[in-house]
Amino acid sequence: MVVPSRKLQDLIEEIREAKTQAQEREVIQKECAHIRASFRDGDPLHRHRQLAKLLYVHMLGYPAHFGQMECLKLIASPRFTDKRVGYLGAMLLLDERQDAHLLITNSIKNDLSQGIHAVQGLALCTLSTMGSAEMCRDLATEVEKLLLERSPYVRKKAVLTAVHMIRKVPELSDIFLPVCAKLLHERHHGVLLGTITLITELCERSPAALKHFRKVVPQLVQILRTLVTTGYSTEHSISGVSDPFLQVQILRLLRILGRNHEDSSEIMNDLLAQVATNTDTSRNAGSAVLFETVLTIMDIRSAAGLRVLAVNILGRFLLNSDKNIRYVALTSLLRLVQSDHSAVQRHRPTVVECLREPDASLSRRALELSLALVNSSNVRAMTKELQGFLESCPVDLRADCASGILLAAERFAPTKRWHIDTILQVLTTAGTHVRDDAVANLIQLIGGAQELHTYSVRRLYSALAQDISQQPLVQVAAWCIGEYGDLLLEGSCEETEPLQVEEEEVLALLERVLQSHMSLPATRGYALTALMKLSTRLHGDNNRIRQVVSIYGSCLDVELQQRAVEYSTLFRKFDHMRAAILEKMPLVDRGGPQVDEEVKESKEVAQLLEPAPVPTEPQASKLLDLLDLLDGTSGDAQKPPPLGPSPEGTLIHLLDLPCAPSAPAPIPNLKVFEREGLQLNLSFVRPPGTPDLLLITVTATNASEGDVTHFICQAAVPKSFQLQLQAPSGDTVPAQGGLPVTQLLRILNPNKVPLRLKLRLTYNHFGQSVQEIFEVNNLPVETWR
Repeated sequence: MVVPSRKLQDLIEEIREAKTQAQEREVIQKECAHIRASFRDGDPLHRHRQLAKLLYVHMLGYPAHFGQMECLKLIASPRFTDKRVGYLGAMLLLDERQDAHLLITNSIKNDLSQGIHAVQGLALCTLSTMGSAEMCRDLATEVEKLLLERSPYVRKKAVLTAVHMIRKVPELSDIFLPVCAKLLHERHHGVLLGTITLITELCERSPAALKHFRKVVPQLVQILRTLVTTGYSTEHSISGVSDPFLQVQILRLLRILGRNHEDSSEIMNDLLAQVATNTDTSRNAGSAVLFETVLTIMDIRSAAGLRVLAVNILGRFLLNSDKNIRYVALTSLLRLVQSDHSAVQRHRPTVVECLREPDASLSRRALELSLALVNSSNVRAMTKELQGFLESCPVDLRADCASGILLAAERFAPTKRWHIDTILQVLTTAGTHVRDDAVANLIQLIGGAQELHTYSVRRLYSALAQDISQQPLVQVAAWCIGEYGDLLLEGSCEETEPLQVEEEEVLALLERVLQSHMSLPATRGYALTALMKLSTRLHGDNNRIRQVVSIYGSCLDVELQQRAVEYSTLFRKFDHMRAAILEKMPLVDRGGPQVDEEVKESKEVAQLLEPAPVPTEPQASKLLDLLDLLDGTSGDAQKPPPLGPSPEGTLIHLLDLPCAPSAPAPIPNLKVFEREGLQLNLSFVRPPGTPDLLLITVTATNASEGDVTHFICQAAVPKSFQLQLQAPSGDTVPAQGGLPVTQLLRILNPNKVPLRLKLRLTYNHFGQSVQEIFEVNNLPVETWR
């Protein structure tokens, strides 16, 4: 016996009247039981009503899988009311992961062959929503016939179904190539927009289709010119912009067709200039069209003047009140800064203004772009702006800002004094956020600038007296005070304000650093060593220094305790050697290899035990000049004879070898990825002046028949490294060995440990979206030793 069925509206009202979740579940369970019974008893007149209620239950998140077979029955029914609900149920309850979806293939094929437009529309909607690859192959011929149907309603839905088929089965593109050219003459807005979308999908997934549709570029240009000048129809205009959706879609297709093709790009140039100059930017619709125009100009082989116009459009976007438009402009300019650096430089003041944006995402993008715009001609002005931003920027941006300023100063510093002042300003403002190697780099910079020793130690002493919370600053100041304490007390410097410092004040300041709860163990080590060095620089009594050093002989920190015990022993047993052991460090050559502090101290001890002839500086420079002239061929030159294994003098001879280090051999390239013609190679360079820095150039080449589009390479390194990714040269790797895409990776390895690199590649190739994640562990040892 069939129980009378209630309407969907009654069920919705009863569910909404439920006060609790339990009451709602009870109502739904009862109704589902009633629906099951109705399906089981077979009620053809009310089956569509029962399925409609079940679909509402499914939308609420409750299980409704038992209605899948009822969908098939309703689709096979000759009644339109049944088919409508049946196709809706198939779109909601079925997908290609379930075998039941294949059972409706024949029903869809029969409905597509009927002359009833409403039924054909239902079948096409269902096929474009949940059609699997098998269904697409079986029904492609029927859809291709409907593309030429007289009814624009059916043609529009057939075009959208063809788009789905191409995405599922790219090899079906040959079926739809001939008919697409005919559909470009269509006047119906929906059909034309769908056709442009279909051609775009075909060109992205098939090299043959891309070559075929380059012939219709003049026709596409004419369609877009008509849109811009006379409009399509008033009903499709938005805020005075003629059909922006169709304009954007045509511009995207033109970008694909003109990429790496000179003739097609030449045809588009005049039209793109017309769109860029005549589109109103006061509304979002106009901004969307202009942004798509900019992307097209930058992606094709456009004229130089047109590229400058595109950059200027992005510069105008930076003045827009809409935050989203400003963010898009900053992101786009960051991509263009490598290829059109001079054009982007014109908008530097506007970019700097964006640093003060309260929105964190905008200020971060502005910071990245500002750092990319720094060069040798504007380094002073840009660094001043960035330092001002560093003082007030959010905490999560300080590390990036400080690291960027330090890298820019290291690369473009006009003078050593300016370089030192810049690093000191960064350490004073955001010392806790700088890279780990900032302390060593600044010490090396100061050590190599003999004329700035007095200036540096006075600046650092004044900064340390004001603030001892910034640990990197305290460490550098302690090193300088210990090394050049005599210059602090006796030296005169016209470049700084007169400073009268007593010995007791210097010792008290270092003791304050040692006793501060903010001082790290490494900072206390710097301060303790500075006190020990001052025992040979100052002329007063050393008893105060002896007492402080002896106190830390029982420190809980093992490293600090060991240093204190060694220094105390030096006072007691080797006091006659103390002045020689603690003499000033030799000048550090920024262009030579970096040597750590322990090796330098060992060299000084070795010189005391057995003096050895040390080559003069001119001789070393002559040898370096000779190596430069050889230009990397020094590896073939005659090498010095091996040293004898003397247990006493091995270290002495090793450290005092009278020759400069040979020029480093070139690091071999490494192939890390290859798939379907796409190949990724890494090349390595270690700048002589900064051995901790490794420059890796990622080069992507494509030997296949199809372009690799939307190419993105991302990298990650362990926490002990510092990684900076530069913007790539492009996002498309042309087919058949075209111009490769390159990207620069800057990696700092202060600890000299083996490098491990993880890469993630995402791109589109032959219509497929590809993502590869792999780890590179076989980097040459020359990259880190």
